[in-house]
Amino acid sequence: MQVTSSHSQPNYRGPVELSSYEIKWRDRQPLLESKGYMLRPRLRPGWTPSWLSTGQEYFSCEDSARLPHRPLLVDTTRISDGKLVYIKEVRTGDLESSIALMLGAIDDPTNHSVPILDTFEDLVDKSISYLVMPFLRLMDSPPFEVVEEVLDFADQILEVCSGHELTKMCFSNALDCSPKNVLMDATHMYPLGFHPVQDIFLDDVTTFAPTIRRLEAGVKYYFVDYGISSYFPAGSQRELVLGIAGRDQDVPELSNNVPYDPFKVDIFTVGNVLRGEFQTNYSNLGFFTPLIEHMTQTDPSNRPSAEQALQRWRTIRARIYTLHRYWRLRNSKEPPLFGPILDFFYLLGSIPCIFRLLGRMFKLRPFI
Repeated sequence: MQVTSSHSQPNYRGPVELSSYEIKWRDRQPLLESKGYMLRPRLRPGWTPSWLSTGQEYFSCEDSARLPHRPLLVDTTRISDGKLVYIKEVRTGDLESSIALMLGAIDDPTNHSVPILDTFEDLVDKSISYLVMPFLRLMDSPPFEVVEEVLDFADQILEVCSGHELTKMCFSNALDCSPKNVLMDATHMYPLGFHPVQDIFLDDVTTFAPTIRRLEAGVKYYFVDYGISSYFPAGSQRELVLGIAGRDQDVPELSNNVPYDPFKVDIFTVGNVLRGEFQTNYSNLGFFTPLIEHMTQTDPSNRPSAEQALQRWRTIRARIYTLHRYWRLRNSKEPPLFGPILDFFYLLGSIPCIFRLLGRMFKLRPFI
């Protein structure tokens, strides 16, 4: 028997059927609209595929964009201002949503917990509630380009380890730090916006969304997903915990039987993100090595505290030359002979950007 993809069949009509989780959200559209949120046309009651009546190719129609397979999460638009947001289904009053609400409400510049913009209960099932959050992109979407962009990421991810929400309110494992749980508010990078599913395009899913480099636009990184967080009330003694859950399974002390310090796990996982996403992928980020080695020690007692890690990072950062900071990231797999060629073209294309950034920097901090 020959098996072929439905997309290759001549009579394929496109994604005309809703998935089970799309149907679930479609049925909640009246509730969401009553709370001030509107789902995309595909997820509204009575939807029929637009391409069946217009004759367009289905892939050029916005309503062909399926909802990604995340049953508890949906993109939607806030009716009052057109802002793109996420709505997440949670269990009413559970620890995850309680922690998200507490952390998201902290008014502190070092707070990188995703803000909670709104919350409400389901009208039919009171055990279900919904959290409304800004729409965030993956931390590397679009990819990092310049060393300084990675430095900014490290600044933010390390300050959250020693910031208000972890040291004063005594949360840990709140990070569950991994590339999937560190997201980016890229609003300023996309002046005309972007489609929530086909995110390299504008809302018409045919026009590429223009972007501004993250170095110029300015971005903020947020931690999301507090499903395995630990909470110790302010002023209480930090306790050891049990459990092997978490995206990062490289943490050596994870155990269901031997208690461990969850704050030391946070240090390891942050260091592991810096290693896995940057140090191993780019050849000109060697300055991370001593910090990462310290943060990912096998023995948790040999790892730094959050404050020590941040201070060591600031010492390392201060020693990085300006030219190095504003140079392109060199992929560790690029052929040696290509490096100088890529450097040359990067320099040609980046001169205006470099001068704008340096001019702004020297204006704020005069050279003496």
